[in-house]
Amino acid sequence: MTVGREMRKVVKKWASGTSWPKRLEYLEVSGLRGWSGQRINFPFPIVAIVGENGSGKSTLLQAAASVYRSELPKDTWFPSEFFPRTTWDTVENIVIRYGYQQGTDHLSGSIRKPTSRWLGHSQRPERQVVYIDLNRLQPVGTRVGYARIAKTKHAEASAVAFSDDEVQRFSGVMGRAYDSARIALTDIDRTREVPVIARGGAAFSGFHQGSGEITVAELIRTKLPKYSLVLIDEIESSLHPRAQRRLMRDLADRCREDELQIILTTHSPYILEELPQDARMQILESGGTKVIAPGVSPQFAMTKMDDESHPECDVYVEDEAAKALLSEILSAHAQDYFARCAIVPYGSSQVGQALGLMSSQNRFTRPTCVFLDGDSSPMTGCHLLPGSDTPEHVVFGGLHEKGWTNVGGRIGRGISLVHDACDRAMTLPEHHDWVKAAANELKCGGEVLWQAMCAEWVATCLATADAEHVVAPIEEALA
Repeated sequence: MTVGREMRKVVKKWASGTSWPKRLEYLEVSGLRGWSGQRINFPFPIVAIVGENGSGKSTLLQAAASVYRSELPKDTWFPSEFFPRTTWDTVENIVIRYGYQQGTDHLSGSIRKPTSRWLGHSQRPERQVVYIDLNRLQPVGTRVGYARIAKTKHAEASAVAFSDDEVQRFSGVMGRAYDSARIALTDIDRTREVPVIARGGAAFSGFHQGSGEITVAELIRTKLPKYSLVLIDEIESSLHPRAQRRLMRDLADRCREDELQIILTTHSPYILEELPQDARMQILESGGTKVIAPGVSPQFAMTKMDDESHPECDVYVEDEAAKALLSEILSAHAQDYFARCAIVPYGSSQVGQALGLMSSQNRFTRPTCVFLDGDSSPMTGCHLLPGSDTPEHVVFGGLHEKGWTNVGGRIGRGISLVHDACDRAMTLPEHHDWVKAAANELKCGGEVLWQAMCAEWVATCLATADAEHVVAPIEEALA
């Protein structure tokens, strides 16, 4: 899925290289909750960290919150708030290393706790941090001190109304029109805020709102200072898929306008689909060792967090184009294996290299094969798809030499139309655009055209020896 218009604007501004003068570039955490110095990079203004419960996502957010100090001490986060020593937890020998950008300078620092005291507080760079944790998910009626407000006769003492823009944004995320919204205080407790929204001429307080409405209303009203670091834990909680997507698009606009850096955690494929590939980071864990996999696909991320029954062998490929090509190879040359394999796109080649290394070390619980595109260099534990280029180059090139054979018959189009459309598509500089361009001209779906092309290429261009080279590692894994 292509990222939305709002996110594309962020990508374009980021690519200019002239914005975001303050940026946390990386983190390395040692001695905390299973972390042992692995580095996670933040190569885009919005980064999502995905992983199973307990994989260490929240630890990274809390470590990031501890990196900076604010002008006002009350707005500064300290690691002791997140990582306290308790009767059950000995918190020692901890190091949080970080790299950051200030203007044109790229600098580094650390916070550490060798024994009983945290060191490095005074050396932290200055920047405002907004940390939004899971406390926001607690219903208003169950929050400490709010029962008194609900049960006692009171009046609204004051309120801060949402601006017209904020009401419009709130309506946009929730997918329904609201008349107004405000954050109110009562005359019996002037410290505890209550969201009040109006829709269809009726007003509802936080005591009678849905949890998604409360979450989004409070998030919309949260002040996000320019250039600040914004950390959001489990951003999708309480929101249905369309609201998740709309919230990400709203955040993309705020990120671009105020050059915010946003780091969030998630379990949602809908959140990941709204982000470019470089902005997705997954924490993989096997045998007690954590691995950061950058550039994962939403499909791969969900597969790694799902214990539902799957086929016998996991076969990982780079993207949907590679998946279709491998599917057609197995369908034609190893039908018995086709139904026994789950073919999952993983995203960037870096992820494939990490998976290959893990496979070579037998760190997966099920039989696993990892394939890289044919233009990749050989890597430990990885196998290459046929040809010495990307699937698009291999398939388009092979069929072009054969005169496009029976591609037209497979999709119900004339051979001359297919010939012209595909030849023109190959003139585009970006091979990822070829299928879409040809499909648009042929007035058919891109997936339909590509599947037909892969099937025809396997039937007319793929040598038997090359097919056996693909099937052999899968057969070995299944055995």
